Amino acid sequence: MSSSPVSLPVPAQPYGRPPLRTVQVLGGAGAGSCAHVRSLATGLAARGVRVTVCAPVAAEGEYDFTGAGAQFTPDAVSALRAACAGADVVHAHGLRAGMRAALALRGGGRRVPLVVTWHGGAPEPAGALGRLSRLLERRVARAAAVVLGASSDQVDLARRRGARDARLAAPAVPVAAAGETAAEAGKTRAELGAVERPLVIAVGSLVARRGYALLLDAARAWRVLDPLPLLVIAGEGPLRAELARRIEAEGLPVRLLGRRRDADRLLAAADVAVLPSRWEGRSLLAQEALRAGVALVATEVGGVPELVGDAAVLVPYGDPGALAGAVAGLLHDPDRRAALALAGRAQAATWPSEDDTVAQVLSVYDELMERHRP
Repeated sequence: MSSSPVSLPVPAQPYGRPPLRTVQVLGGAGAGSCAHVRSLATGLAARGVRVTVCAPVAAEGEYDFTGAGAQFTPDAVSALRAACAGADVVHAHGLRAGMRAALALRGGGRRVPLVVTWHGGAPEPAGALGRLSRLLERRVARAAAVVLGASSDQVDLARRRGARDARLAAPAVPVAAAGETAAEAGKTRAELGAVERPLVIAVGSLVARRGYALLLDAARAWRVLDPLPLLVIAGEGPLRAELARRIEAEGLPVRLLGRRRDADRLLAAADVAVLPSRWEGRSLLAQEALRAGVALVATEVGGVPELVGDAAVLVPYGDPGALAGAVAGLLHDPDRRAALALAGRAQAATWPSEDDTVAQVLSVYDELMERHRP
């Protein structure tokens, strides 16, 4: 695939004004932030905003930002600097993207306002890594005209790090298509090897903060259950080899599925979804599970309690016994799972829609343009 920018026609604007030009900067190819930017680009372009997405080429291949009406440019330093130089507003997604955008804007001839959405984060690491993390957070928070936090704890953190203007702006992600029929779900379960046995699913990159080591501890406890549940983990990452060795050595009822494009189909076929992370902001898995009516067990960390309310079973992070017990309890209680399915869909109905999110972001852009108008 070519990495050169794709030219798009400039949308017409009311009152003869030129179109607002915004650059959306992604620091990686994380599913949550990429899905949000794809949704945001679609909505902004439909409203006459000229959108450029600066991201890894792999993210364009996966999320097709050009198909959403945006211009795509790869995230090389020179390309990012050139894109930002021609923007009215630059919107970075994540701390890494925020730092790169701030550096790209430095020394420019015009003052271009920077908006940063903090999609993710984690408990503060110790030692030199913690000091470096705090420094990055401070620099990004202070460089941004507005910080948008995906959860209240992120807004609070941004303010502690010196943000001039920090607001809650929970990003919406596209609503998945209608769930599978019972026959389709049965076929999916058969493909996974979960016929006449419970199916538990986790989705996310295989990195330390996802808590998969603790999840395997819980799976070891499930070996006494009859029928034996099958845990499937959809995702790829640096811990794959370590997790695979442990699954084999301990004979755990776990399958690593690798990166999947049909995670929504797998989720719709599951009895229970599990989110064992050390930290989450606005978890994509949690959103998809509640919308799909799949019972969710999650760690009580970060923005998860605010996101799910009473529509999921929450357990402390770092307690594999509590995690194992919560999942086992749901597997043996179909009425409780059904009640959580109803509560999950009701909770999901309270979240902002894609239109709500686009409208809020566009209002922030308009406000910044007024502030910076000569």
